[in-house]
Amino acid sequence: MTLVRYALEDGVAVVTMADPATMNAAGVDMAVELTTAFKKAADEARAAVLTGEGRGFCSGANLSGGGPLSRKTDEPLDAGAALESTYNPLVTMLRDLPIPFVTAVNGAAAGVGCSFALMGDLIVAGESAYFLQAFRRIGLVPDGGSTYLLPRMIGRARAMEMMLLGEKVPAKTALDWGMVNRCVPDADLLPTAKALARELANGPASIAMIRRIAWASLDNDWKAQLHLERMTQREAGRTSDFVEGVTAFAQKRPAKFTGA
Repeated sequence: MTLVRYALEDGVAVVTMADPATMNAAGVDMAVELTTAFKKAADEARAAVLTGEGRGFCSGANLSGGGPLSRKTDEPLDAGAALESTYNPLVTMLRDLPIPFVTAVNGAAAGVGCSFALMGDLIVAGESAYFLQAFRRIGLVPDGGSTYLLPRMIGRARAMEMMLLGEKVPAKTALDWGMVNRCVPDADLLPTAKALARELANGPASIAMIRRIAWASLDNDWKAQLHLERMTQREAGRTSDFVEGVTAFAQKRPAKFTGA
């Protein structure tokens, strides 16, 4: 069964979690397919969109059928094993993508699905979407990088509230908190996300560099970040897109970037 669909449209890879019967619950099998899809996107696209089919973006890890509580063994359960083997490499790959990507969040983004949603360089939510740190409801801790992302995105107080209380955060509240970039009518969700991705795909090679140094800034100190800017500016200044951008500016015409 294919759990992830992949399509290439005008230089944009559209990756869709496609198990609507479970609201796209992200079992290890889906995580493996997502990894494959984004590796393909990195090779052949200039931007990507991640979304979910049906009424939910992703309802979290798939706990039904063959889950950890169905094991027939006396060995202590290691609920973090799949994080180490599968989910952590996936979210790290998303952070380190050589192309920018947009998340189009429809319906529920819960558990690790919330983490997937927040990994987007640009995050678009439909009006019916909501974000949920569901882990405390089943006696686990937030994962998928959410304990790293949320305090940096919305501050410690709101992040603590989300994680400790496990309450839904509606899309409009997420917009007010600075958790997402856009909140749009549900019918406009995917068109808006694709339009933003096309804008990124048509941009210069420095777009990928911008996302890279912006992610690095979450960990770097002032001196290290200034040095990274200096070195990355050298890299950007040696691209054909820089020459085209300056030439187009001087000629008072739109630049035609190639991503090189």
